[in-house]
Amino acid sequence: MKAFEVVLHHVEDEIFNGHLRVGSLLPAERVLALDLGVSRTAVREAMRTLQAQGIIESTVGAGSTGGTRISGEHGWAITNLLRLHVALELFSPADVLSTRVLLEQQNIAAAIAQGTEADYDGIQVILDEMSRPATPLRRFNELDTEFHAAIAQISGNHLIRALTIAVRESIARDVRGAAAQDMDLQVFRQMVIEQHAGILAGIRNGETTHAQELMSHHLNWRWASLLTP
Repeated sequence: MKAFEVVLHHVEDEIFNGHLRVGSLLPAERVLALDLGVSRTAVREAMRTLQAQGIIESTVGAGSTGGTRISGEHGWAITNLLRLHVALELFSPADVLSTRVLLEQQNIAAAIAQGTEADYDGIQVILDEMSRPATPLRRFNELDTEFHAAIAQISGNHLIRALTIAVRESIARDVRGAAAQDMDLQVFRQMVIEQHAGILAGIRNGETTHAQELMSHHLNWRWASLLTP
C-alpha cells in the first residue's frame, strides 16, 4: 500500500466509525504524518485526493475558522465524476437520458404527493426570472438547473436531488451547444420556458401522468440532437 493510501484509509475508517462527521476538523498535516508514520508529502497527496472527491474542504484562517474539514457539499463531486465517465464514453448519451427521464418522473410524482403551494410558488419565481428577456444566457442556464433541482428538492431526498443535477450537468454543455446550433437562441429559450411552464402547471394541478409526459417530451427534445446519428 502506498503511503498516501494509508492516510486515505485512515480517514475513511474514521468516517465509517463515526469519529468524523460533516464539519469535523481533521488533525493538522504534521499530526497525521506523525500518527500514521508517513511523510507530510503523502498526507498532502491524500488530502488532494479527498478534496477532489468532495470529501473534505480546506479554508484559510486561524483557530476554529481555518483548517481541513469533512465537507457537506457533495453534489459537485458526483457531477464531475459522472461528467468524466460520459466524456470517456463509459456511459452513452442514451444511457444518461433514460436515467434522467426516470429520475425526473419520480421527482414529479413526489412533488405532486408532497409539495405545497409555497413549493410551487418558489419554482414559479425561478421560471419568472427565466422569462425576463434581460436574463443573461449563463444565468438562464443556471435557472434551468435550479428549476429541475427545485422539483427534486420537494421530496426531501438529498441523494435524488444530487443525482438529478449530476445527470443533467454531465452532458449539459453538449446539449446546449447542439440546441443553439439547431435553432435561433431566442426561440430556443422561449420553448424551454413554455415547456417548463407546462410541467409546473401539471404539477400544480396534480396531473401526475400528464406532467411526467411533458417532462419526458421536454428532455427528449433537448437531447434529440445528441441522440440522432
